[in-house]
Amino acid sequence: MKSMPSPAWEQVQLVAKLADLKDEHYRTVLTLSAMLELFLDKGILTREELDAKAESLESQLDSLISASLHPMP
Repeated sequence: MKSMPSPAWEQVQLVAKLADLKDEHYRTVLTLSAMLELFLDKGILTREELDAKAESLESQLDSLISASLHPMP
């Protein structure tokens, strides 16, 4: 018969998964930041264009979240 893992062991595994996700998130953000800096340095984008696009995407996301929280009848 197989024994059930202890709650403490399950928590250790969960913390390890979280640490892996944090590391992956850090690497993804670092790569994205490097790419954006290169685009800015090469004149492919301006800081203003980047800021405007980020604001636009944030507004769209806010609208989607608001619509999902308060669906129209």
